[in-house]
Amino acid sequence: MTITNNVTRFLDSRNVPYKAFELPVEKLGAIEAAHFLNVTEDQVFKTIVTKRERGKPALVVVPAARVVDLKLLAAFLGEKKMHLPTEREAERLTGLQAGGISPLALINKGFQVVIDSAAQALEEIYLSGGQRGLNIRLRVKDLAALVHAKFGDVSREE
Repeated sequence: MTITNNVTRFLDSRNVPYKAFELPVEKLGAIEAAHFLNVTEDQVFKTIVTKRERGKPALVVVPAARVVDLKLLAAFLGEKKMHLPTEREAERLTGLQAGGISPLALINKGFQVVIDSAAQALEEIYLSGGQRGLNIRLRVKDLAALVHAKFGDVSREE
């Protein structure tokens, strides 16, 4: 039986094609998720919460093996500086558990979403389905449209 949650119900209500995958419920990193799903690391993306000096945090969707480059992100968003909150703070800001933070679960919550431009080279990507143990594969163009994302070069290799 596949997990059903607000994200899958939302995607179903919008007739957005996707495939849900169950993963172990313990917190998996994006690279571990790629190995579990038996797909390449460049297909799995993680959602990173970032903070501005003032205003609502931004969600940044980056490939599993890359990290958010805060200087590139700040320049892209027209901010002086961007910061990474602690895991606990990210959970408090989003209301979601780390490992389950997803822009799909935060639609209409006021978060700006930036998807790393690496996603534009792919038809589909995998990302969290809004809770630990659930990963969603969907078209990049559908994700971008649903979350009103902008694409930008905002990551670097670890």
